[in-house]
Amino acid sequence: MSSTCLLFVTRQKQLSTKDQAIFCPGCGTPTPPNASNMCVNCIRNEVDITEGIPKQATIHFCKGCERYLQPPGIWVTAQLESRELLTLCLKKLKGLTKVRLIDAGFIWTEPHSRRIKVKLTIQKEVFANTILQQIFEVEYIVSTQQCDECTRLAAQNTWKAAVQVRQKVEHKRTFLYLEQLILKHNVHKDTTNIKEAKDGIDFFYGQRGHAIKMVEFLSSVTPTRYKTSEQLISTDIHTSTSNYKFTYSVEIAPVCKDDIVCIPKKLAKLMGNIPQLLLVTRISNSIHLMDINTLNQVDVLCVTYWRHQFTALASVKNMVEFYVLDVEPLGPVKGKHVLADVHVARMADFGRNDDVYICRSHLGAILSPGDTVLGYDLSRSNFNNEDFDKLDRSALPDVFLVRKTFPARRKKNKQRNWKIQQLGKEVDEMLPRKQDQARIDNDMEAFLRDIEEDPEFRSTINIFKNAAANAAATGGAVDSDMVDEDEDDEEEEFPEISLAEMLDEITINDDGPDEPEAAYMDED
Repeated sequence: MSSTCLLFVTRQKQLSTKDQAIFCPGCGTPTPPNASNMCVNCIRNEVDITEGIPKQATIHFCKGCERYLQPPGIWVTAQLESRELLTLCLKKLKGLTKVRLIDAGFIWTEPHSRRIKVKLTIQKEVFANTILQQIFEVEYIVSTQQCDECTRLAAQNTWKAAVQVRQKVEHKRTFLYLEQLILKHNVHKDTTNIKEAKDGIDFFYGQRGHAIKMVEFLSSVTPTRYKTSEQLISTDIHTSTSNYKFTYSVEIAPVCKDDIVCIPKKLAKLMGNIPQLLLVTRISNSIHLMDINTLNQVDVLCVTYWRHQFTALASVKNMVEFYVLDVEPLGPVKGKHVLADVHVARMADFGRNDDVYICRSHLGAILSPGDTVLGYDLSRSNFNNEDFDKLDRSALPDVFLVRKTFPARRKKNKQRNWKIQQLGKEVDEMLPRKQDQARIDNDMEAFLRDIEEDPEFRSTINIFKNAAANAAATGGAVDSDMVDEDEDDEEEEFPEISLAEMLDEITINDDGPDEPEAAYMDED
């Protein structure tokens, strides 16, 4: 590029009007006296201060992640005509350190032209007390090149670190909730692939640090322990460098919310002589247990749990529906829990016998005669647990009530006006069996009901508006005189999700394997 502007500056004192001009020895043009005794044009012809600065350069751009290569091997994100891109362009010019940079800016070019033009203004001292200023352009050619991460992503089954999350339980409730937490906090953004396994999920990463972040996140929301293993892939004997693959095997405690557990006697004494038969009220990085006879609660820390392990006696699939006959509050209140004696009968026993159970429960504030409640029938259960076998069976309750339920709502074919997002997991080539698919659908339906019936539970996840269901409800509205009044009474106490709790549907990470699939919607 030829120079576009020149400026002649002298450090001598300004000449007065009486001073005589001298003739340039090159062209004979009168010029003020200076150290070089030459005019500006002759200095420009003899000296080029842009010599050694390339007028054309190449920068590398990755189409997959839209990042630019900053030598030697760092990929940075920069928008067109941004300060970051200008810094990257200036670092590509080697001879720029020998001159003084005064100004730099972009010259507009078509975004699809793969050309970036930068206008530079530089100064340099060419003779004694003589500074020359010049403006010129540098053209950069944008060349496409895949970064290391996109190269691994394009290849099949290539990863550097993997996190294998497992939980040895009969249902997927924990992983469904864990999936929502991952989506809410966007922890999956660095994954190259997500694959669903039989007892959990596998996360694959291109860097070991991203896998460590996932392990730390899992430890902060669930009681976990993990093991690390590494496999040597290749080694260079000349540079003593090796390439490894790292695998983190994360195990989640096999205890879920609403389970009943029988903790070891040693742990019960450690927790202040609390009874061994307890109800799991919440799972976080610790396990929250409650004694339904006294409403006392204890938190079992992750370290304590793995030192004194215990499993669930019964889970959600073992719960039985009971019909509430009478509720007698006893007085003690702790938070939202009210201690009460509840008279219940099994729903399956109606018309067969007159068996009535009187049990103590923490649900005195929300139960009333005529309600339906889920619980465990200990009188007809047989548990294979050593700690439970050592307990005095005469002192144990016959029924263990857990939570209120709404069976009338479940019988209606009403589509939900909300939905949840799901991770874009890799689909297995072999379709699941009908029994497995039915189990998966039942777990999802139970999870959606938990979201509806527990406001505290759904406050920890993101819920989105179901535009399709809302449009169908608006278009197919039924006249008010055709609606059964009995159905309105049945739904009167059902906890509906308000619009204030719903978010507008968004697309998370459009580009990449961690894009969530279509939100799961109710198919009732």
